[in-house]
Amino acid sequence: MEAVIDPNNVIRRKEELLVYECDGLTSYKQRPAVVVLPRTTEEVAAAVKVCDRHNIPFVARGAGTGLSGGALPLENSVLIVTAMMKQILDVDLENQRVVVQPGVINNWVTQAVSGGGFFYAPDPSSQIICSIGGNVAENSGGVHCLKYGVTTNHVLALKIVTPDGSIVDIGGPVPEMPGYDLPGIFVGSEGTLGLATEVTLRIVKTPDVIRVLLADFTSIEAAGQSVSDIISAGIIPGGMEIMDNFSINAVEDVVSTNCYPRDATAILLVELDGLEVEVAAASEKVEAICRKNGARQIQSATDPQERLALWKGRKAAFAAVGKISPDYYVQDGVVPRSKLPEILEEIEALSQRSGYRIANVFHAGDGNLHPLILYNNAVPGELEKVEEVGGEILKLCVKKGGTISGEHGIGADKRCYMPELFNETDLETMLWVRDVFDPKRVANPDKIFPTPKTCGEAARAQAQKEFPNTERF
Repeated sequence: MEAVIDPNNVIRRKEELLVYECDGLTSYKQRPAVVVLPRTTEEVAAAVKVCDRHNIPFVARGAGTGLSGGALPLENSVLIVTAMMKQILDVDLENQRVVVQPGVINNWVTQAVSGGGFFYAPDPSSQIICSIGGNVAENSGGVHCLKYGVTTNHVLALKIVTPDGSIVDIGGPVPEMPGYDLPGIFVGSEGTLGLATEVTLRIVKTPDVIRVLLADFTSIEAAGQSVSDIISAGIIPGGMEIMDNFSINAVEDVVSTNCYPRDATAILLVELDGLEVEVAAASEKVEAICRKNGARQIQSATDPQERLALWKGRKAAFAAVGKISPDYYVQDGVVPRSKLPEILEEIEALSQRSGYRIANVFHAGDGNLHPLILYNNAVPGELEKVEEVGGEILKLCVKKGGTISGEHGIGADKRCYMPELFNETDLETMLWVRDVFDPKRVANPDKIFPTPKTCGEAARAQAQKEFPNTERF
């Protein structure tokens, strides 16, 4: 590695490697054998070629904010970190696109184009620290994905390094390129098909008017019903979020927004944007729907600072919960909007049965749940128990017609639950696609797909299939 990359950017001392032993899913840790920090596409390709030549597994990592263990190193692996590739290479306002390196922070893109009246729509809660490369790997969403779409809807083209070290350009300068949708395959592949080293992003014109409404309810089910009713009325908000009472009080204790009523069972945040007449009409309808479902009071803000104050607590929710609990385990399931009231009732029942407090914060508009299960990892066996609770929530989501991830990805955390959603043929077909890009399976191996070696549940399922008359293993 030191022969192909600046030796100062090759990290091998054990104490320095500790920095990279996990991503945002801190429950699992593994120190890599070596970390490299390339600055250019050519250096990334050179590092990957070393791995290919010696059949060494490698894992891509951006800012390390992922929550599914996607950037978790493997034993004796190389970690390729793109954090130093942080240049905005081109800003083309006329054609509404920006070209960036993968280490560029999500929020930097909007900062670079806001003066021209544009913004970059996908906005994870970690947008001030997460990088575009990680967003591409996980197909990240955010508050505004309801109206504007997730990362894959904003990636026009990619320069990628495939697992054999080849440099390939996919996609093009316009949204609908003829031929296979290769960017669509790559975005969300979680580093299993290679690394993106340049990303061409689509930017969006800033709306004329933005209004944020905050409605508080005495029932979280009523807040969920309001979400379904708003969409049924033909209104597509820029964003729509729900927080439960536990999350509300955690936020007020830590960041003191003074906007969220502490006695509310739930609050619903609705952001409407567009032309002034359009926003005014939609606001009236949203207020009427919320009041019909029992909203006690509704706050409204169009001033940028006031809007920021209403959103501040939601953006800080994960950090706030982390402040009041030694540890928390977050999941990322999705259900149809019409099933929100049902799933929230069942999560509360699961909390009561398990004895673990569960805080609910979620992108309500697209049914993307983020239940945070509070526990103390210092207590032996607690992690395994909350993992089981998290797994039960994912299974409930699938039973309701949903899925096991909306934006955090599968990574190492949820691979055991892929068979809940996909049959053997589905999984085999996905692996065929993977093998086209990575026949040696050295790019982020043991992620996304369950294997007997890495997943006890998958192993038991396979054993049960092979020996159906055996009750226990």
